[in-house]
Amino acid sequence: MSNDIKDFAIATLGSHTALQILKGAKEEGIKAIAICTKETRRPYDSFDVADEIIEIDSFENFFEIEKILMEKNAIVIPHGSFVSYLGPQKINDNLKAMHYGSKGILIWESDRSMERVWLQDAGLNLPRIYQTPEEIDGPVIIKFHGAKGGFGYFIAHSPAEFHERIKSFKDPDDYVIQEYIVGVPMYVHYFQSALTGELEIMSFDKRYESNADSIGRIAAKDQLDAGIQTSYTITGNIPIVVRESMLPMFFKIGEDVVAASKKLEGAPKGLYGPFCLEGIIDPNLNFRVFEISARIVAGTNPYTNGSPYTWLKYNEPMSTGRRVAREIKTAIQSGRLQDILG
Repeated sequence: MSNDIKDFAIATLGSHTALQILKGAKEEGIKAIAICTKETRRPYDSFDVADEIIEIDSFENFFEIEKILMEKNAIVIPHGSFVSYLGPQKINDNLKAMHYGSKGILIWESDRSMERVWLQDAGLNLPRIYQTPEEIDGPVIIKFHGAKGGFGYFIAHSPAEFHERIKSFKDPDDYVIQEYIVGVPMYVHYFQSALTGELEIMSFDKRYESNADSIGRIAAKDQLDAGIQTSYTITGNIPIVVRESMLPMFFKIGEDVVAASKKLEGAPKGLYGPFCLEGIIDPNLNFRVFEISARIVAGTNPYTNGSPYTWLKYNEPMSTGRRVAREIKTAIQSGRLQDILG
């Protein structure tokens, strides 16, 4: 296989984190391909981040242009929209184009029960999971499987409230009931290099979640009178710089998760590339992890020119998208491309 980056391309769906992925590819000298629909292509034209735009009728039709991508030696970068529209099982079973990262890992992250086994094996501090609605004895948050951006999550305080709220959902069995932790939401963005074995902290963010955040502007009495049902649909991301004394903890839990991933069935290379641990910092500064995203997350989008942490390490602009492209570039030039494909 060629060691010339000009013989390859980086491709991704035009959504989620595509702007920084494509920009990062171009910054590293690799051709950038955006796969868009007629409705989604405008930003990629406007921001001039793609060398080529391939238009399809809908993202679900991705496999119709897979052969074109293979002819271009395109390496596909997964992100939340890619996983959501195609599905982790279809990616794992049917994708023939080159794929950056472990496809098997996406299956583990997409099912909250499997994900919990992984995180428990890593020794992380996890919220309690209620097996049935009848066990609810305090505030809980009901979450749905897969990369849905917080859509539909809701709070319940009793079995009766749960059963009333769940009625409005089409697939009422596709959920997990999780202890609601009071604290500061914190999302840690990592990069695990398959080439060097090093774990890097890229950045941190918190999410701006629909009326869950905006409801605080309303007086408590008005909140009660309005009868607003809290929604957790993510609408944006807010950058965070954490207390420096907490960084050793974040490095350790990231390394523990990577070590545990090497034992997961169906993912022989373990976790590598960008990933995110999502949790709550409680008043005692414990990090209660409730989820992992085993690919690039939208919380890295505020850092298209890098974060304070990547500036310390690289002394140049380094988004997570560019870090992916640099790993791919290094792998190609060193003849190790197979080490980063999954």
